[in-house]
Amino acid sequence: MVKIPKTNVPRAWQRMLSGRRLDLLDPSPVDIEIEDIAHGLARVARWNGQTQGDHAFSVAQHSVVVEEICAHIQPDLDPRWRLAALLHDASEYVIGDMISPFKAALGFDYKLFEQNLEHAIHIRFGLPAKISPRIKALIKQADRASAYFEATQLAGFSPPEARDLFGVPPPGYVLNIDPLAPNQAQVRYVQRFHALSEAAGFSGPDQAFETE
Repeated sequence: MVKIPKTNVPRAWQRMLSGRRLDLLDPSPVDIEIEDIAHGLARVARWNGQTQGDHAFSVAQHSVVVEEICAHIQPDLDPRWRLAALLHDASEYVIGDMISPFKAALGFDYKLFEQNLEHAIHIRFGLPAKISPRIKALIKQADRASAYFEATQLAGFSPPEARDLFGVPPPGYVLNIDPLAPNQAQVRYVQRFHALSEAAGFSGPDQAFETE
């Protein structure tokens, strides 16, 4: 993990509702809890909140959809990689969901910040710090498929425009989005996490799976 210099930073940690204090520049896996992640992601809006419906479409709900699409594309996908799909945006529980054009404008330092958090989260929950390129590509494909449905159903994009930006969703997968209230999205995320962790055989933070 690459450490980001703390020069002239008066405070680099955030207190979580669990009581953990997460050092944002040098995140430790022991300071990461799934309840904090779920709580944060359920309150982070996709599309900067520019979506239709009574509730914002949260990153927590989006993450559950991405994991489901991964399993649709590859039905025999190992539970640990389905867990990786569920956690693919977990770093956003502290850094928020920035739209892709803004991430690109911020440049490398932001990507390093995001990467360090992602690695710490993976280690905390028994996954390899770095996921294999094949699995990352699968998750990205599912992420883009979810974005297509979100764009056309919630964010006002036409299907041709969404196809140009995100590609064509996988054959046979249909999604009708109903944005959940934050507490509902939080509960669903935690439930899915525990189901996948149990299926993957993860028993605690000291256990780590072999990389693919």
